[in-house]
Amino acid sequence: MTGQKVTVSRDIGGRTLSITTGEIAKQAAGAVLVQLGETVVFVAAQDGPSRPGTDFFPLTCDYRERVAAAGKFPGGFLKREGRPTTKEILTSRLTDRPIRPLFPETYTDEVQVMSNVMAVDGQNDPDVLSILGASAALTLTPLPFQGPIGAVRVGLVDGEFVVFPTQEQLETSQLDLVVAGTRTSVLMIEGFGNQLPEDQMADAIMFAHRSLQIQCDMQEELARLAGRTKPDFPAPAPNPLEGQVAEVAYERLKAAKQTQVKLERREAVSALKKELIGKFFPDGAEATPEGYTKAQFGAAFYALENKVFRDLIFEGKRLDGRSPTDLRPVSCAVGTLPRVHGSALFTRGETQSLATVTLGTVRDTQRVDGLFEEYTKRFMLDYYFPPYSVGECKPIRGPGRREIGHGALAERSVHPVVPLEEKFPYTIRVISDIMESNGSSSMASVCSATLSLMDAGVPISQPVAGVSIGLVSDKDKFVLLTDIMGDEDHYGEMDFKVAGTQKGVTGIQLDLKTSGISEAIIRGTLAQAQTARIELLKTMLSAIRRPRQEISTHAPRLLRTKIDPSKIGLLIGPGGKTIRAIQEETGATIDISDDGTVIIACDKSAGAEDALARVEAMGEEIKVGRVYNGVVNSIKDFGVFVEIAPGKDGLCHISELSDGYVKQIDEICKVGDRIQVKVIAIDEQNRVKLSRKALLVEQAEKAPAE
Repeated sequence: MTGQKVTVSRDIGGRTLSITTGEIAKQAAGAVLVQLGETVVFVAAQDGPSRPGTDFFPLTCDYRERVAAAGKFPGGFLKREGRPTTKEILTSRLTDRPIRPLFPETYTDEVQVMSNVMAVDGQNDPDVLSILGASAALTLTPLPFQGPIGAVRVGLVDGEFVVFPTQEQLETSQLDLVVAGTRTSVLMIEGFGNQLPEDQMADAIMFAHRSLQIQCDMQEELARLAGRTKPDFPAPAPNPLEGQVAEVAYERLKAAKQTQVKLERREAVSALKKELIGKFFPDGAEATPEGYTKAQFGAAFYALENKVFRDLIFEGKRLDGRSPTDLRPVSCAVGTLPRVHGSALFTRGETQSLATVTLGTVRDTQRVDGLFEEYTKRFMLDYYFPPYSVGECKPIRGPGRREIGHGALAERSVHPVVPLEEKFPYTIRVISDIMESNGSSSMASVCSATLSLMDAGVPISQPVAGVSIGLVSDKDKFVLLTDIMGDEDHYGEMDFKVAGTQKGVTGIQLDLKTSGISEAIIRGTLAQAQTARIELLKTMLSAIRRPRQEISTHAPRLLRTKIDPSKIGLLIGPGGKTIRAIQEETGATIDISDDGTVIIACDKSAGAEDALARVEAMGEEIKVGRVYNGVVNSIKDFGVFVEIAPGKDGLCHISELSDGYVKQIDEICKVGDRIQVKVIAIDEQNRVKLSRKALLVEQAEKAPAE
């Protein structure tokens, strides 16, 4: 049946999930169409020869969304998609992470996986289908991919786990979790919850793993029906230098690796390696007398580094002397920068994040467009990782995939505790500058962001902290490492990031270098991360106990009110005349929503309050006892007419202008002057009587008490 169209399908929650091959892109090594409901993703996998000197696996995963799939045109002047959006970059990373560990360590051929969204039904997100499609396409190729894998999204709706929740269900879901794995183990996790307890998060992960196993069956059936088989991938020949390098350098490398300071450890290892190169390749020789190359030496030295690291861990010795459950020393400081609206410096070992907060108005929200309905973001967290943070000198060409991914993880981990717009109407932007890095800078960003938000006076519901857990395993035994540093991430098997509050998990991300982890490791990691997180939160709260009561004096003042939607036209006025006048006279900016919500922003409190009083005056019924900041419209012999709201005048009789005798009205006010008046009566004909004298008397009575 090779070359013919083949489709396999299963029912998933009342929707059909199908994988098709053999119809399009027949020249690709492997190509499939994955469909769920009416959302369709095309994925192709292709390989190419390795470039000379390549000593790593050059895998590229690229996911692209054509908005035509949703029947839309791209926004802006150019009606063609440009650089990848944040969603496309995050999904490319999501596709890459579970696939990469399933290729042999020695495989160095170029592999490219391309995912294109062809159709979207508005309910089923295509991102998870990209992972499934990548696995299916690779399963059809002769490449040494040790899959297949499945991938599912799980939600928590009305207390029940839901597989492949729709966009509508996700709006009320307490969980947005993506899990990928083989039939026997979990390979990748990316999830965000509303402070979910650890046990419930672990249950969700295992529920997802059981749900994805059906996809592994589908892919094996697809390959069988399509007549595709996998050739044997020959095991690499043993490196003859491994034994020799280990014999002369094991103990010395073990001592060098236990140097506690990162840069000193790097220098010690580098010096030993340089010495060994001189020993094995004297006088700059390119090969040993036996014909062994420097490339073979490099691989042997790396293998020894890996062995030394693992041996130390199983001996109970981490490179910096900590126990498996110890955090590195933590210090926190807030208010570290002047002028900015909030700032904090978080340091954990040799990882340091400096976070700053900017508070803005509704006009500063970010508009996000794509396959689904356009929406706005009022909370943003941007992560920057400059080369000096790891002692390197590299060109800077804008944020890369890693920076975007780390920023998104920190942002979504903190987002559940950000106050609702009704309570705190500001747009909030956090910047995390990584000043120093030696492991888990994304989780340091979660901590620094929390501290800086509290310093800025943002009333977050709970402080959030994050930590990364590592893994070293051997057959049926394993060791979990709290707060991994760079070398432990590099030589270890797992980087399992967990962020949350004292109540539960808000963000979780798993990256592996192995073919999967068990339920025991998942539950153990969550428990160990919870203990470390509580310890971190205690240290953080010693720097600032609760959000500041007042926001920075340099932040704009925002006030919020609501008027009858039928009064919106009155507030705007003919041609915008009324609202422009209020903004010009008070220095405030006013934004109005269709539901009558009005947000007023001003650099000065007095201007914001003045604008608020005017807006509320328009939307409210005039009542006796209310005080208005009105404008003198006309002057008569018997008094003045004051506009207390657009289209609403009242008479302030000459006898009510002052608490003393008034000889000439123009001694008190002139046309166009703004004066404060109090409503003292409304007659049967709805005529409003005002008094300035009543307010002056009240102020005089209060003066002695003050």
